[in-house]
Amino acid sequence: MAWKARAAGAPAAASARPAGRWLRALVTLPLIACLLASCDSSSSSGPATVNWYNFPDDSGALAGAAANCTRASGGRYRVVYNRLPRTADGQRQQLVRRLAARDDSLDILGLDVTWAPEFAEADWILPWTGANRRRATAGTLEVPLDTATWKGRLYAVPYNTNTQLLWYRSDLVPRPPRTWAEMLDMARALAEQGKPHYIEIQGAQYEGLTVWFNTLVESAGGSILNRTATAPSLGPPAVEAATIMRDLATSPAADPSLPNQMEDQNRLAMESGTAAFELNYPFVYPSMKANQPELFKHFRWAAYPGVDADRPAKPTIGGIDLAVAAYSRHPDYAFEAALCLRNRQNQLAAALQGGLPPTLRAIYSEKPFIKSYPFAAQVLAALENASTRPKTPAYQNVSIAISHTLSPPSAIDPRSSVATIRDQIEDALESKGLIP
Repeated sequence: MAWKARAAGAPAAASARPAGRWLRALVTLPLIACLLASCDSSSSSGPATVNWYNFPDDSGALAGAAANCTRASGGRYRVVYNRLPRTADGQRQQLVRRLAARDDSLDILGLDVTWAPEFAEADWILPWTGANRRRATAGTLEVPLDTATWKGRLYAVPYNTNTQLLWYRSDLVPRPPRTWAEMLDMARALAEQGKPHYIEIQGAQYEGLTVWFNTLVESAGGSILNRTATAPSLGPPAVEAATIMRDLATSPAADPSLPNQMEDQNRLAMESGTAAFELNYPFVYPSMKANQPELFKHFRWAAYPGVDADRPAKPTIGGIDLAVAAYSRHPDYAFEAALCLRNRQNQLAAALQGGLPPTLRAIYSEKPFIKSYPFAAQVLAALENASTRPKTPAYQNVSIAISHTLSPPSAIDPRSSVATIRDQIEDALESKGLIP
């Protein structure tokens, strides 16, 4: 800042011309006042800056949304998209450290769907009330909203969501299976015929394994935690879920790489032609179309298989919720900008450019969306009957307890493994014991 250097660095001229002292005083006093008041330089030099921290996006959809909402502010503020680390753990670590330090440069936070309870209990994010809440909930799917709710209060607005479908090859499977038992029987029959028969699913020791277990427990009519999130609720449905996981892992349907597979490894295995079934997110559809056009001709989708034929499955959803940081210097602007970032225009762009399913129900009936997502109706049906991961501030520890106990899936002893999970979750909820 050249003007500041000149004012402080010319003592000779100041002594020769007493008026210089007054000029220095006029310059210095506002600076002192600004430092004492923690002034935001943007308030005097231009529009305020609203910092949005979210996952790294290479599609341009998030940067485009920030530009759209900057224009929509009418010059009052500009939205700056800041990239968090690529992994969910890295994203959470950065946000937690900065919020714990009361960093007031954070305004809008892109939270994984499991983080709202933890951040709300720590008073790191602000609740959505009044008109902001009404606008956030209008036309929004209920299950994504549930991920952003803690103890009856809304703490974020759903930005995008995600759910798994069953993907299968119609040249091998004339009709999709309705249940896991039926799918396993189909896979065994294909194996006996020497045909591709693997069932690709996430079996590595990470969050995906917890999601698989949670989906099966919920689909069997149970839950991992009780309704108040104060204790585990693992009974017969959990044993049934663990049994299905063990049965797949010890059957011919199991890919030999199952204990090390995540979503992308499942995608690649399906594209290699060795599998008949895949439980995965919609990103696999454009990938198959681009990478394996011959297999793509037979690539179909269906509802996630249920535990039994009498009730539909309850696949576990993912996604990102937008929260307003408690230490933001511009909370009013942040609420307004968050609503803009997840409006129809920006959610549609995120879906078409970035492959992120929207949380606004109306978009699922729009022609541009259906053209890119021919399975839009199936995704919407899954989302309306979906489940959330256990809602608790201790979710990270709960998830680790589950994924460690159930890894590798072939070593699962259903009753013993569920008992171990129950004990470790009790310790996690009481903040005691060692997490594996």
